[in-house]
Amino acid sequence: MKVVGFAGYSGAGKTHLVERLIPALRMRGLRVSVVKHAHHDFDIDHPGKDTHRHREAGAFEVVVASDRRLALMREFEQPAQLSVHHLISELYDGVDWVLVEGFKQSNLLKVEVWRAQAGKPARYPDDAFIVAIATDSPGMLPEPTLRPVLDLNDPDAVAQWLVDNGDRFDYHPENYA
Repeated sequence: MKVVGFAGYSGAGKTHLVERLIPALRMRGLRVSVVKHAHHDFDIDHPGKDTHRHREAGAFEVVVASDRRLALMREFEQPAQLSVHHLISELYDGVDWVLVEGFKQSNLLKVEVWRAQAGKPARYPDDAFIVAIATDSPGMLPEPTLRPVLDLNDPDAVAQWLVDNGDRFDYHPENYA
């Protein structure tokens, strides 16, 4: 399995890039999973649905499955700080690539998504885990870099760069224990 993070401030275009990378990687015959960091009050369930009723009744975990999908919802009794590595360990073993969005402080190799118009500082000068920058404004990068600069608006080229450099992103959980 290969794992790559996508880091950047809100509004930089991380979700849009990841959304467009998934089909670009799938077209290359690769199976893709996503790990996304969310705000503490997010919910994927809806009032009135059986799974929501089970959670509201106090179930610690609810697994719902059909012949097309499976979902696991887990309620923590106390706030839990799960690492990105714990979440990766929950994924199916048969995946080729895991795209991680939103764990910008993690020790995963990452592509920074940066837009000058967002008015936010770049992270690459201070984050050794950033291995490339995806941007729509390469001429406005705040500091020179030897890292590859990828076209944020060309997800196929970003996907090809990932595939071409895939060995760098091999995930070995024991390295993060």
